[in-house]
Amino acid sequence: MTWLASYGLIILLVIATGIAMIFVLQQRRTPQSASAWVLFILLLPYAAIPLFLALGFRKQGSRFPPIRFNSVTSSVTDAHPVAQTFCQFGIPGPSDGNAIALNIDSATARATLFETIEAATVRLDIIFYLLANDATAHDFIAALTRKVRRGVAVHLVLDRLGTLRAPRAALDELTAAGGEVRYFSPFLHPPDNGHMNLRNHRKMVIADRERVWAGGRNIGDEYLTDRKIWIDMGYVLRGPAVQTFLDVFTSDWDVTGKTIEPLICQCAPMGPATVQLVPSGPDTPLDALHDTLVNAIHRARQNVWIATPYFLPTDALGQALATAARRGLDVRIMLPERSNQWTADLARGAYLRDLDGAGCRILRFTPGMLHAKVGVIDDMAWVGSANFDVRSMLLNFEAVLMIYDTDTVCGVRDWFEAVASDCTAGIVRPGLLRRIAEGVFRLGAPIL
Repeated sequence: MTWLASYGLIILLVIATGIAMIFVLQQRRTPQSASAWVLFILLLPYAAIPLFLALGFRKQGSRFPPIRFNSVTSSVTDAHPVAQTFCQFGIPGPSDGNAIALNIDSATARATLFETIEAATVRLDIIFYLLANDATAHDFIAALTRKVRRGVAVHLVLDRLGTLRAPRAALDELTAAGGEVRYFSPFLHPPDNGHMNLRNHRKMVIADRERVWAGGRNIGDEYLTDRKIWIDMGYVLRGPAVQTFLDVFTSDWDVTGKTIEPLICQCAPMGPATVQLVPSGPDTPLDALHDTLVNAIHRARQNVWIATPYFLPTDALGQALATAARRGLDVRIMLPERSNQWTADLARGAYLRDLDGAGCRILRFTPGMLHAKVGVIDDMAWVGSANFDVRSMLLNFEAVLMIYDTDTVCGVRDWFEAVASDCTAGIVRPGLLRRIAEGVFRLGAPIL
């Protein structure tokens, strides 16, 4: 290579580095995330710039336009302060008149999933992050295929990363029968058509625009059978709140490259539950879920209970939890002793030690995997797809159901206390090598 070519490459590298750093600093990020990317780009630009192009973007406004909600008004006259805060971010207000049943075990979740599918007579609108290649997934696709052959319209959105090992032959049979399957953010796409770091983590099945099966479960044996100990949480919902689920599905379907007519829920009041669906991700202009939870924790007066499989909080969330504990609140963080993501387990260690020192109660679920994404703050609760980590709060497409009525909140509290009875309290003090490994992986948490 001539000196002129070498000089040209250096100039290009400097320009690329400058452009990448401008993008880093313009995006809304935690300070540690921005610092990590800047250092990485400066020290190892050859590796960092391609990784940033693949993993570094958060919001892509033109590619992921904001969800168009059918209505942002609320049927609740005296809404909970948390609900009012969400409304300030443009999230539709809470609705009363809903019927909700919690799916607290895999058998109930599986039964209600297939009941929801079987009950559909007109259409099924579905989003999932992960579709395994196992018996449960085959049963799920077979049930959808049968409905298509009976004249039910099936629209299925799957995240490309989460369905790399999905049963292709079964999906081909579904599409051959007339079902429509679309992949969210595929790996090979034009530059303006998505981003591989922005995954659709939502999970929902909507039947006939009036009934929703949703929560934290994907489709696979480990989520919907008793073959191993796997604790999760979901629900079946009917009532006016279904409309926001329809709005979210319509937006996700449009992003995959097809359009669909506006889906309108004609649900009459079905029960006493007051709920509010909160979507988050690149299709929401701000970080409503993250920012409102930070505010809610700071405003809490009695308790803050968090259940999550992966605990990698932002600085703001971590500081809010620590401050709540120091104020004398009952702060509990429940997570698996060992999750199915060893990198997340390593990265969480330092966070947990800090919060344990602040007075938070760490509950380690030892019998198996805890995959539920659940929270209780005083008199409100939530169940959904979002983990208590940077990725779910600031990157992924998520959907979380906020719950405000007393009976349903009590049901979530009862579930939390029942699972907590199988937990071991406190943290395990790691050795030197473990602490070093945890420190290394913690550095990567803001980037991942």
